[in-house]
Amino acid sequence: MGTKADPLAALSALPGVADSVDSVRKAVDRVYGHRVMRRRSNEITSEAALRGARGSAALAGADWALEEVRRRSDFGGEGEPRTVGAALRLTAEAGQLLSVWRQSPLRTLARLHLVAAGGSAPEGTVGRPRLEGEPVTEPLVELPLPDADEVAGRLDGLAELLLAGTEAPALVTAAVVHGELVALRPFGWGNGLVARAAERIVLIGSGLDPKSICPAEVGHAELGRAAYVAALDGYVSGTPEGMAAWITHCGRAVELGVRESTAVCEALQRGAA
Repeated sequence: MGTKADPLAALSALPGVADSVDSVRKAVDRVYGHRVMRRRSNEITSEAALRGARGSAALAGADWALEEVRRRSDFGGEGEPRTVGAALRLTAEAGQLLSVWRQSPLRTLARLHLVAAGGSAPEGTVGRPRLEGEPVTEPLVELPLPDADEVAGRLDGLAELLLAGTEAPALVTAAVVHGELVALRPFGWGNGLVARAAERIVLIGSGLDPKSICPAEVGHAELGRAAYVAALDGYVSGTPEGMAAWITHCGRAVELGVRESTAVCEALQRGAA
């Protein structure tokens, strides 16, 4: 990138973004300071992964109750079980990919898609961006679909931005990664699931949420599909107002994830969970 400006950092100056970043940081600090975190953080991390997977699957059209996700062990076949299984595998994998992400975001995305597909995608399409003419199944996202050349170019550009380093807060970087991947839908299936897993990786790897206890996916699901799609429209518009709306939407999602894990901490403290 040489002496070029830091485009991700520039987004931090958009109206409302600094306040959102500050609010998220305070919320995250509060849950990390909870007394239960000192002794039982592994339990909080495991529970956050389960609840995050449930939330991500809900946004992909498989809105199962938490207890159903917890109880089930068979996620084979098509339809909703496939979606929930993919979400569970992705949240489990995300924390293992931090070093790869720092060296090669594109290789990490390929790995995430491989994990999501779990052997059920058409032969030869797993772990690579779609080619011209290949179909995309992405329920709930009806944005215009960029062609394969644009997808390849923008993925390369995103990887360059990430590898060049940025002064942008973690929330801004995570929101851009998430938004860009859903806008591009580079894979034939599972793009939203992969995008939300990549957002998780950025939040963990940036040091904002190193123990992965602030599941943004929970918040995205709680805010609802309509709000998610509307905020994505803002991202795709590329306007300052639209970008700011998407970043602050992602900030609210992280804060709701924090609220969820705080409730888990409280339940453990009471001995109720």
